[in-house]
Amino acid sequence: MAPIVGGMELPLPEEIVTGIRRRPLAVKTFGITDQGRVRAANEDQFLIAELTKTMRIWHASLPDAKAQFGDERGHLFLVADGMGGHQGGEEASALAVLAIQQFTLNTLKWFFESKQEAQSVLGQFQTALRQADARIREQAAEHQELSGMGTTVTMAYHLDAQLCVVHVGDSRAYLFRDDQLDQLTRDHTLVAELIQSGAIQPAEVAAHRFRHVITNVVGGNDVGVIVEAHAVEVQAGDRLLLCSDGLTEMVTNDAIAATLRAETEPEPACRALVTQANEAGGRDNITVVIVRFDAADP
Repeated sequence: MAPIVGGMELPLPEEIVTGIRRRPLAVKTFGITDQGRVRAANEDQFLIAELTKTMRIWHASLPDAKAQFGDERGHLFLVADGMGGHQGGEEASALAVLAIQQFTLNTLKWFFESKQEAQSVLGQFQTALRQADARIREQAAEHQELSGMGTTVTMAYHLDAQLCVVHVGDSRAYLFRDDQLDQLTRDHTLVAELIQSGAIQPAEVAAHRFRHVITNVVGGNDVGVIVEAHAVEVQAGDRLLLCSDGLTEMVTNDAIAATLRAETEPEPACRALVTQANEAGGRDNITVVIVRFDAADP
């Protein structure tokens, strides 16, 4: 099956945030999802979206366009990795993406002018994931064949210099800055808990029999999703990477960083990482979204 891809280049106008005039950023992004070499279907989903203030003009005496757009733009990036069998996994990840889209369109107050409002957006997206969790559970209760289905969700929302990240599961968000790759999210897995408690060492993870056991998902069998949240300030030159574990199970962090050094454009970097995961075995679906932040032209 051919990979699904998507990307866009989005200039971001200068804004006033926390009372300080900040340099404008331009956002360039690309996403791709691939079935891999082993799985019979692709249960991953990804989303790249732009939010704008829009005025639709129905009737006017002036010969203006039918729509006017505000300068403020927000950007939403999301990766979801479904689980629960072919049908259940695809259904769960799709339901999560659709629920977050509807929440963003109809409920989210996506523009903000202070760090306090940025924190509010984090809280709103945590609510969105809880609503997605409830929606998946409702669907599973109505259809026995979907019982237990769930999905990871790793999502980032960007406006001006603020990046809001919310996360459930073992898909990941990374920030590549100053030639260094840092993982923003933690894995909600049993082995991650064992490492944190000191029961095992990181070197033991690759061979551990419980390395694929996820302890926190949107949906699933356990009631009550826990949504991890982070607020980060981005700057020109930063790159954001969202990915499913189909990449990180096959490609090391050092190899990912090396690819980001070699490929500065989001599209070739995404394609190179998917190729590396497939060449290493491609045991799972692979989804990669890369966002590059640059100083915009005046």
